[in-house]
Amino acid sequence: MALEPQERAEFINAYTRTLITAWSDEEYAARLNADPRSALAESGLTIPEDAEIVIVRHIPEGHEEGNLDVQVGLWEVGLATGQYELHIPETPVVDAAELSEGDLSDIAAGANAAEACYYCCCPCCCCT
Repeated sequence: MALEPQERAEFINAYTRTLITAWSDEEYAARLNADPRSALAESGLTIPEDAEIVIVRHIPEGHEEGNLDVQVGLWEVGLATGQYELHIPETPVVDAAELSEGDLSDIAAGANAAEACYYCCCPCCCCT
């Protein structure tokens, strides 16, 4: 089941929100592990009660490049099968020395989710 462009954009926004919240809020990250259905719903990802949810913290080999497309594909599989696999990698380490003053200002000012994810992630992250 392929997502329509609007559905894809909504999924990407909610998934990005999930990543950023998991990386910035330890309580949310713990809820994501303990009760993923409720935690994901807080970010806008509604999963049916009878569906299976697998949160993957260590990204499988071969999925490092283009992870956003991989995640969209996995979401589409979940819609079709009821088995949802979400890649929520561990919090990335950011070397602030690599960020410009403008980048740091944008982050501090609350850049939008996609921009914030770009700044937080290494090039292999699922948000690139």
